[in-house]
Amino acid sequence: MPYALEPLSGSVAALGFSWRKRALVRRFAERADIRFVSSVRAIEPGSTLLLWGSASVPSGVPEGIKVVRMEDGFLRSVGLGADLTTPVSWVMDGIGIYYDATRPSGLEQMLQHGQFAKAQLHRAAALRERLVQAGLTKYNLAAPAWVRPAGRRNVVLVVGQVESDASIALGAVDIRTNMGLLRAVREARPDAWVVYKPHPDVVAGLRSLGENETRAGDLCDEVLTDGSMHELLMQVDEVHVMTSLTGFEALLRRKTVVCYGMPFYAGFGLTEDRHSLRRRTRVATLDELVCAALLEYPVYLSRTTRRRCSPEQALQELLDWRRRSPQGIARWRKWLRPLLARR
Repeated sequence: MPYALEPLSGSVAALGFSWRKRALVRRFAERADIRFVSSVRAIEPGSTLLLWGSASVPSGVPEGIKVVRMEDGFLRSVGLGADLTTPVSWVMDGIGIYYDATRPSGLEQMLQHGQFAKAQLHRAAALRERLVQAGLTKYNLAAPAWVRPAGRRNVVLVVGQVESDASIALGAVDIRTNMGLLRAVREARPDAWVVYKPHPDVVAGLRSLGENETRAGDLCDEVLTDGSMHELLMQVDEVHVMTSLTGFEALLRRKTVVCYGMPFYAGFGLTEDRHSLRRRTRVATLDELVCAALLEYPVYLSRTTRRRCSPEQALQELLDWRRRSPQGIARWRKWLRPLLARR
């Protein structure tokens, strides 16, 4: 796969990472000699600069710098990232970052131009089937099962997001609020049973409510704050999103997904898109999407060896973790999070 990030070479500096993330940066990058700097003056010419997510490249960086961005992967943990739960996967992108639709990313290049070997596609299909059978999602939170209302012919899930999230700033188009999304869905599906699920970070009190989000019940038939995402996805007919990763998780379960923004999985013929992106013209298969997004793009880290591992091993470790994990969210960490984020 020519669009996957090659191993980091030469001098590597990292800027803007908290103390809590620094050990993870070294492990995911497989470089113990990464220098964590606080100023561009400490970056050597011709070196690699690691940044988190969509952080801006600081002015004054030396010439010839290669920028690599790091971010959470799509199979992450048992527990919320905002709740300080250690991840099993990150992505490392030397082109852009997957949720930034304003420019290309390594994942987009794989989907648009990559050639997928049959063996890899078979592997992707097997991984997808195992993931769905196990009921895994990004965070794998313990939650009660949801029951589909009897007699409803069309049940639609609307997925809330943290409105200050970078994926909305860089991937949304005309709709940028949860209430705006709900209004659009109610207009598009007036006779459907509409279920609204707020973002788990918001439900946990770790991130702020969106604009007028307390009135979500006025525009839907049910607000579900505590329910198994896997069980929910298996029972609804459609999933409507701005840029949420839940749309990708719904595709894995072969559900109809309607995108009001441009998440990484939109524009390749697998979703119903309200907008288009000229760079994305290829019609991809579900196995190709899984191959790119779960096999080729992320880096997985074993919880036992603390070294890189295969997606299949990471999946098994997530299952073991979920089985041993206490129920619920570690809400006490809400008070510790702001302190650790600064360290």
